[in-house]
Amino acid sequence: MKRCPITYENCGELNYSLKGLKLLSPALKSLAVLDFTAEELRAEAMQRATKMSIQGVQPKLSAILNIKEGLFEIVDKNGRYILKPQHHFFPELPQNEDLTMRIASTIKIDTPLHGLIWSKDNSFTYFIKRFDRKGQKDKIAVEDFAQLAGMSSNTKYNYSMERLVTLIDEYCTFPVIEKAKLFNRVLFNFLIGNEDMHLKNYSVIILDGKVELTPAYDLLNSSIVLRGDPEEIALPIKGKKKNLTRNVLINYFGNERCGLTDKVIDKTLMLINTALPSWFRLIDISFLSTEMKEKYRELLCKRIKVLDLNNPVK
Repeated sequence: MKRCPITYENCGELNYSLKGLKLLSPALKSLAVLDFTAEELRAEAMQRATKMSIQGVQPKLSAILNIKEGLFEIVDKNGRYILKPQHHFFPELPQNEDLTMRIASTIKIDTPLHGLIWSKDNSFTYFIKRFDRKGQKDKIAVEDFAQLAGMSSNTKYNYSMERLVTLIDEYCTFPVIEKAKLFNRVLFNFLIGNEDMHLKNYSVIILDGKVELTPAYDLLNSSIVLRGDPEEIALPIKGKKKNLTRNVLINYFGNERCGLTDKVIDKTLMLINTALPSWFRLIDISFLSTEMKEKYRELLCKRIKVLDLNNPVK
């Protein structure tokens, strides 16, 4: 029996569940296999790279969903989805990112519609719906924190989380709310091993005249795919990128730098503690290989211990 790569629920002999199709569009009745191999998708991404504004080391493609034909079409402009095929060097990134984004949503981190789709070589391609588009052609105003800080792609790591907080104070309409969101995301990224949250992976969006953090994107457990001894965070906190502690992350960053009350911090920790059992369940039913699932679990257990949370795995 197959499992739907959009919803993770059983879908019999079908590639996708009806619920998964309806998430993409209420009018979608079927979804064809993406007519590319992973290698062909990477080649397409290379050829179209100069025509897209999306940056990053992962190959990315812009796409629209053709509901009538029941398939994703790769386009150069006016795309409503981003597709990420398998990487030629880092293993299982689509499965990793989809799982991590799914875990994030369990603790009220806003995430766009996302999932996995089958390619013709039976590999998975990750898709995510763009949150900076509306209608057919209209764009929603979004700026990443590198832009806000006057930094570039080359200097996106030359900053600190403390200085990032000051940008929230300066630009966001309700900074206290946004700093609570940021704190939640920082703890989450530490727990799941995402050590690549640089300035361009945080953004603000203007909706109804209000400036706030965008939905989360580019969340994945990078620590389990990197060789060597990766850092724990991209932008240092209290001058540290490794060997972070509960005191540094919660007392120093949460209390002192974000200015959050004990009540807000306790609420965040309770939210995470309550959700932790579901994180392990999601890992178990994810589309990662057995080896990568085990690496994900092991790292999560280590980080849970650092933050002195309730580990549901005994």
